[in-house]
Amino acid sequence: MNNRDIARLLTLASLWGASYLFMRIGADEFGAITMAGSRAALAALLLLPLLFARRDASVGALRRHWKQIVVVGITNSALPYVLFAFAALSINASLSAIFNAATPLYAAVIGLVWLGEPIGKQRAVGLAFGFAGVLWLVLDSASFKTGATFAASGWAVVACVAATMLYAFSAHYSKQQLAGVPPLAVAAGSQLVSALVLAVPALMYRPAVMPSLRAWMALAALAAGCTALAYVLFFRLIANVGASRTMAVPFLVPAFGVLWGVLFLREAVSLHLAAGSCLIVLGTALTVGVLRVDRVSQLLGSLQPAGAKTAKRR
Repeated sequence: MNNRDIARLLTLASLWGASYLFMRIGADEFGAITMAGSRAALAALLLLPLLFARRDASVGALRRHWKQIVVVGITNSALPYVLFAFAALSINASLSAIFNAATPLYAAVIGLVWLGEPIGKQRAVGLAFGFAGVLWLVLDSASFKTGATFAASGWAVVACVAATMLYAFSAHYSKQQLAGVPPLAVAAGSQLVSALVLAVPALMYRPAVMPSLRAWMALAALAAGCTALAYVLFFRLIANVGASRTMAVPFLVPAFGVLWGVLFLREAVSLHLAAGSCLIVLGTALTVGVLRVDRVSQLLGSLQPAGAKTAKRR
């Protein structure tokens, strides 16, 4: 991976980490559904001109595979956008970003149930760590938005988990049904589908009061940077370095999500939040094979006190 691809990877992680910040800022004023619909519509307006400007087979591929792209648009954009925007009403931006890091964990489970992909010891240990981290964070009331009720926070957690599972399903579906289709065609088409699906609900639930300039700026940044530009970077990385290396992005998203939340929203970072984050990142790294179980065991062994090691040898 060269310096340019490393820069793209870091930029992509920072953009996706910032998406939860912008949703947190705008969701209160726009509402979850209107925020999601507007995000998709603006992203489609930015991506479609890029698609038609290419003058290659991308437009034809979009027409031939429109049914599959509709499924991706709903499961990878429309529904997750609504769910994460809804969650932003009750939980912190940093916590939403951390839940998103569990996508490879759910992908492993869906791959087993749907496609029969085996889960070996390595992935099983990773899943155990990852889900333990999710449960740990669910019990951390300090990570919920100030003033949110326990019920609202609980539904927000359910929304985050559901959105993450939809991302995982969409990844498997895209791999099966859209292999070889130009990435920009999938990206632009899925955003167009998402915008069309959410158009009527977004208008029905539009805010009664005009959102503030701050909320509009958050929406613009979410659509342009965290959606349109992020998709271009994402598919460029897949083309350059492959999907397996691009999977490093979910590891970095929580770090940027927490960073932006602390810097711009003054969100607190508790010990509970840090511990849960570490469990999810560790579990995800084990699940996708970035870390090995034996390597973690060696590391934990090296951290034991000298007396304990001596007693163990005896």
